[in-house]
Amino acid sequence: MEWWKLLWTGIRLAGLRNTLAAIRAARLRDRLDRGIERPSPGEHGTLPGVLERTEVDAAGARFRFTHAELEVHFLAPDVVRLTWQPGLLPVPYALASTEWPLAAVQAREAPEGWLLYTPDLRLHVGREGSVDLRTGAGTLLRHEPPPEQLGMGWLHRATLRPEEHIYGLGERATGLNLRPGRYRMWNEDPQGGYSPGHDPLYLCLPVYIGLHRAGCYLIFYENSFDAHFGFAEHAEARFAGGALRYYLIGGPLPRLLERYSALTGCPAFPPRWVLGYHHSRWGFRTAAQIREVAEGFRRHDLPLSAIHLDIDHMDGYRVFTVDPERFAELPELAKALGERGVRLVAIVDPGVKQDPHFPLFQEGEKKGYFCRTPKGRTVVAPVWPGWCAFPDFTAPEVRAWWGEQYRRLLDVGIAGFWHDMNEPAAFMAWGERTLPLSTVHAMEGRGGDHREAHNLYGLLHVRAAYEGLRRLRPSHRPFLFSRSGWAGLQRYAWSWTGDTESSWTALRATIATILGLGLSGIPGSGPDIGGFAGAPDAELYVRWLQMAAFLPLFRTHSRLDAPPREPWAFGESALEIVREFLRLRYRLLPYLYTAVWQSAQTGWPVVRPLFWLDPEDQTLWDVDDAFLLGDALLVAPVVSPGETRRRLRLPRGHWLDYWTSTLYEGGGEIEVEAPLERIPLFVRAGAIIPTEEQGRLFLHLFAVPSTGGDSLLYNDAGDGYGDFRVDRFALRWQDEHLDVVWEEEGTFPFPYASVVLEAHGIACRRLIVDGREIPGSGTRFETGVFRSLQAWTQPSP
Repeated sequence: MEWWKLLWTGIRLAGLRNTLAAIRAARLRDRLDRGIERPSPGEHGTLPGVLERTEVDAAGARFRFTHAELEVHFLAPDVVRLTWQPGLLPVPYALASTEWPLAAVQAREAPEGWLLYTPDLRLHVGREGSVDLRTGAGTLLRHEPPPEQLGMGWLHRATLRPEEHIYGLGERATGLNLRPGRYRMWNEDPQGGYSPGHDPLYLCLPVYIGLHRAGCYLIFYENSFDAHFGFAEHAEARFAGGALRYYLIGGPLPRLLERYSALTGCPAFPPRWVLGYHHSRWGFRTAAQIREVAEGFRRHDLPLSAIHLDIDHMDGYRVFTVDPERFAELPELAKALGERGVRLVAIVDPGVKQDPHFPLFQEGEKKGYFCRTPKGRTVVAPVWPGWCAFPDFTAPEVRAWWGEQYRRLLDVGIAGFWHDMNEPAAFMAWGERTLPLSTVHAMEGRGGDHREAHNLYGLLHVRAAYEGLRRLRPSHRPFLFSRSGWAGLQRYAWSWTGDTESSWTALRATIATILGLGLSGIPGSGPDIGGFAGAPDAELYVRWLQMAAFLPLFRTHSRLDAPPREPWAFGESALEIVREFLRLRYRLLPYLYTAVWQSAQTGWPVVRPLFWLDPEDQTLWDVDDAFLLGDALLVAPVVSPGETRRRLRLPRGHWLDYWTSTLYEGGGEIEVEAPLERIPLFVRAGAIIPTEEQGRLFLHLFAVPSTGGDSLLYNDAGDGYGDFRVDRFALRWQDEHLDVVWEEEGTFPFPYASVVLEAHGIACRRLIVDGREIPGSGTRFETGVFRSLQAWTQPSP
């Protein structure tokens, strides 16, 4: 974009004063960073040399080469850590635990180097520093030539197979498969709105999965320095600093995410209300506007779980404040909305206004809690409040101080927190839109600068909040979602896709972005419905909302200059469609809550690529316009204007149309109707989908003769850490009848008033429940809770 367009966009959104401050800030940053060493793109590296000495221990070995040292340490039989030095070792912010049970590792010298192996993995280290990763049976998963030292950093390569696909790297606005492509590993605010293809974005994660015909593997680089990744004939990772420390995990696709979750932490499990619909926009300037919006949802009979307060609610955009005039009645508003089941979620930016009369700034400055220049001065940069200081979250005392500030918002009725601008972003007229690279950080007392701490900033901002909320409200599960972060973010928060443009191409790209985040260990995410920047027409808005109804975070949000985004702003026909999909979302809450709980236990994505069910089917490897929700639903959004039919490829097996119960054979392409009032939605045969209506549990049996399945239903109080229950359903066919066995685990009372069994694809001509025959025949029965059920069936009419 031409400089004058950027300038005009800045003035329009940030104001003239902030735009002029951005020019001054960029000059100040350039002056502070004048002596910073930067990597040269054409720089030649130093290879490790030849192997000179090997020291074997119980969990691996240490290899000393002429110019480098490699430590190999097996954390588990299928997880191995490799560390090439020299280079600065990372502070383990990403890791949930550094203590793993000892893995029994065998080591022996081989003709071309050393072999270290467990029952699950074999690692061969060559005499010049090459590394081969193989399965326990000896199948090659990955070959790495010797890495190269580049100044303070490293260049790491791996040979890719011709058919190999690459998935992950966090938030990317490209297709699901990242090969071919080049990507930067530097959290960045694109400012104002971004289009498909923009790189980098807010949440860059140095983790990816390689999938090829011989199997799959996951690699995670524990290095937070600026980096560039490329995928062509080779995979390449070029880090600007730090030791080359990375983890390799081999095994089936679900196992990769389980192990990565064990390494970096299980995903946070939010309260149940979070799975409802959230409404937001930049521009709700008064409490009266919030009341008016909430009343609009009630008047139009639209379910609503949360309204979000953007920076408008603050006093002069000062963090942790509430405008005393425009939002004077915020506690009363929160209470009134809470009585209707609607929570308030407030934005929290990290910048603290440099104001000698602002107590938070005074305290932080006095205690030395803000980031500093090498000469010890407070680093300041312009953001929404004006010139701001930035807490150094790499210091534990600063995190504890910041976490305590959330009490202010909890006390006025705020139920959840939305972290923004925490890349950290700053208004800069040119160059990197963040703090100077020379900014000094504590790094847990070890010391460092912003080159290493930048990508960690959002993660530690969220960590401070999460730990503070756990102290302040120990009986409640925190709800946080964050624009930025790093590996391990999932322990504390969900995320969202940020400031997407409002376009059909952005709608389609959003699916791949969400899937890529899930395969990077971030299972809880969603977009701004309709796109953040722009004005969607009714069709685009409806299609975007239909897709988002099946994503974890279900939220509308838009820019200050966007037209109204309330459902009733798009006309009566659009409103009716939106109403039906909002109601469907709430009916599906038992299924969604179970899927999110399962993700919190396993690390699996809530939203999964189609190849998750069948990684050997290469025709699914590039599908990025459809997705799986949990174990049993397949969603095929409509992503083109005017489209009323949809072609898609189904994974192998049997699938039933959710709307019509029509049976489809998977393993090929189908074409189905997709009128504006619905999108293609399918259920895996053998699944039981739980839904809820007016306190009643509906168990929907999607049954096909000879196809069985297992399903789950999770329940608890909806918040907290108390009792829970898991109901497990096993559907099996026995000769001429269908058996369903219901087993329960846990002590939480059954929360539904009654149980209704509804069959799809079949009709029951005879039904026996716990040895008692239920009179009648058909597809719907009041059964109550049961332990076993036998149904003699026939095809449904």
